[in-house]
Amino acid sequence: MNIIYIVTALAVLLSLIVSREKTKKALIIGAKKLWKITGPFVSVIIGVSIVLYLVPNEVLSEILGGEHNVFSTLIASILGSVTVMPGPIVYPLCKILVDQGVAYNVVAVFSTTLMMVGLITFPMEKAYFGTKFAVLRNLVGYFISITISIAFIFIQGWFL
Repeated sequence: MNIIYIVTALAVLLSLIVSREKTKKALIIGAKKLWKITGPFVSVIIGVSIVLYLVPNEVLSEILGGEHNVFSTLIASILGSVTVMPGPIVYPLCKILVDQGVAYNVVAVFSTTLMMVGLITFPMEKAYFGTKFAVLRNLVGYFISITISIAFIFIQGWFL
């Protein structure tokens, strides 16, 4: 990760050497855009925090670990679609679910929808990328997640 910071710093220094005025202008534009998305970004973080606080891991594994695999898969895909979370948060949560007996295909659909589909982030996506793109991205992510879950069902049947 440090290499990214070093390369970025070197690129900014090189840009300063080439054209101080253009670099200054670009940094100001970047800072303004960053400030513009700060509000929606913070609201998404608050929303994710509230959801994680209100739904403890035990309740989540109880809901997702039911006997009806199709129903559990559907519930997992809906719960996972609420918000977008990064992998470092999703993977430990999935480990807890697997340890508590939730089927792999249910964990697969839950984790992929968590990382690829986000209803809470939809307004921000719509504002920056447009409605058509935001809807299409979320639908494609949802169907990919369902496809991965179906693949896990076949893998479980063949190997487990």
